[in-house]
Amino acid sequence: MAPGRLPDMDIDLHEPALRERLLNLATLGVRHAAEARAEPTLDLVSETPALLHPGASFVTLKREGRLRGCIGSLEPTRPLAQDVAANGYAAARRDPRFAALEIRELDGLELSVSTLGPQQGLVVADRSELLVTLRPGVDGLVVRSGTHRATFLPAVWEQLPDPESFIAALWRKAGLPIDAWPRELQLTRYHVEHFETRL
Repeated sequence: MAPGRLPDMDIDLHEPALRERLLNLATLGVRHAAEARAEPTLDLVSETPALLHPGASFVTLKREGRLRGCIGSLEPTRPLAQDVAANGYAAARRDPRFAALEIRELDGLELSVSTLGPQQGLVVADRSELLVTLRPGVDGLVVRSGTHRATFLPAVWEQLPDPESFIAALWRKAGLPIDAWPRELQLTRYHVEHFETRL
């Protein structure tokens, strides 16, 4: 485990109340961003205890099915409640691919939260072995090589259901040549709990 990194926690989010709370926290962050307010500060003393465990999450925003922002954390470095609220704010305001979200865009905005389970290292010899090891629709994947790093959430399988296309696009996102297999390549996969709402 890297110095200063908190242990991975596989938080059970099957309770509807916990999912609803996380969606509300993400929405709070998004609204603060759209209103050009500061990132929300949470009162962790009164927060649901289960959401105080360290957690990693991604918040994804869409309008009419098209991506409008997505920001997340790969490592659990803060309470999950705080992580989700902060990523909601960042997805609406700090995704470099998009302009900051405006208030007029809130109505009908599609918002989803993905909480990450522990990362599992993948030891594969080459690209062909990786292709048969991946579980389409299930695995999120992180690729690291030197200063290059990128991830795709499991939801990306909906747009790229073929493992070859999935890997090629992930390599491209990481800034790696599509056919590259660097000696120092590191791969990890993870699963997510995914839930969504519409504002």
